[in-house]
Amino acid sequence: MSDQTLLEHEGRIATPIVRRALHAELVERLRDMIHDGTLSAGTKVPERELCEHFGVSRTPLREALKVLAAEGLVKLTPHRGASVAELTLDDLEEVFPIMATLEALSGELACRRITESEINEIRAVHKEMVEHYGRRDRTPYFNLNQKIHALILKAADNPTLEVMHRSLSGRIVRARYLANMSATRWAEAVAEHGEILDALAARDAKRLSRLMREHLMRKFATVRETISGG
Repeated sequence: MSDQTLLEHEGRIATPIVRRALHAELVERLRDMIHDGTLSAGTKVPERELCEHFGVSRTPLREALKVLAAEGLVKLTPHRGASVAELTLDDLEEVFPIMATLEALSGELACRRITESEINEIRAVHKEMVEHYGRRDRTPYFNLNQKIHALILKAADNPTLEVMHRSLSGRIVRARYLANMSATRWAEAVAEHGEILDALAARDAKRLSRLMREHLMRKFATVRETISGG
């Protein structure tokens, strides 16, 4: 292959990389819209409106919907298009124990590999989260809560774990919006995060693994109580 031909070849493969970035951005935007309820469970995905809103064609949108279908967030029906999947108690009873195990593993691995700068970043996010808790600002509190878990997962430095976690996390995040968290449970959750930070800073892998598993399963108890009306 000549140099010119190689350059032409490299030029041709640049375009799909851009499309892949667009596809990833669409997945993230649509996932957020499902998480926050903009696209409600059980409703048909308005593909034409979304294409106009994002300024894209149907091809990348449908590719993004396939990814979300694999995550269990969207249901694809032949000849009928896509709809936002319903979130049932059976689904959550299946997913939460698996996610609790993945969270526990992320904590264990993070203790072995995390740097002081990463701990300081998590500590700063935790401080900001507690400030929002003090003001009872639920949305920024929950966003920072989620960021802490993401930073611990990142510190675990295990790509396979990240992929598995990402494939299930969407349903967990959606469940957060279903839960009617009492003042008592909210205070407990904040205290649990303080314990998680302490265990992480001490690099106590066994303790952190247990704390993260228990933290997620307590969250599930709150969600289950809300859904079942108990």
